[in-house]
Amino acid sequence: MKKILIVTITLFSLSISAQGINWMTFEEAVKAQKVTPKKIFVDAYTVWCGPCKMLDKNTFSNPDLIAYMNENYYSVKFNAEGNETVNFKGKKYTNPGFNPKSNGRNSAHELSGFFGIRAYPTLLFLDEKADFITPLTGYRTPAQLELYLKMFKNDDYKNLKTQEEFNAYASSFKYTFKE
Repeated sequence: MKKILIVTITLFSLSISAQGINWMTFEEAVKAQKVTPKKIFVDAYTVWCGPCKMLDKNTFSNPDLIAYMNENYYSVKFNAEGNETVNFKGKKYTNPGFNPKSNGRNSAHELSGFFGIRAYPTLLFLDEKADFITPLTGYRTPAQLELYLKMFKNDDYKNLKTQEEFNAYASSFKYTFKE
């Protein structure tokens, strides 16, 4: 019986891992919010960014993180130098300087400017009405990201007014994602 339970748990973990994060577009996430309100998590990446690729490989493949994000957030994968047209908050955003011949850096998308993205990766958190909460710049391990995912999901950030309050929150935080 114990072996069957272990095999079942292992297979469940592998299926979540194989499933991955349910990435969607900005439009899909905002539309989904109107049916079932959840916060939006945005991975603003570029095709040439090494830390962005590390996030995909090391962080966004973590079964605990995948399960938490799929349950509690609408997740958006956004190429911050891409050529897609994004309709967000009643405005159309494009990348007029996009160079389709470029294999590396490209011009920044207008939506990147709207969110003030200046480095990659930048992880954006939006509330249940798609209003901007904050950016989080740089690579994060699953455990490092867990703190922010739970802090924003639970609205704990609203009670943290100073760096000292955040530090106290972070030092008492109970991590549950396995590395």
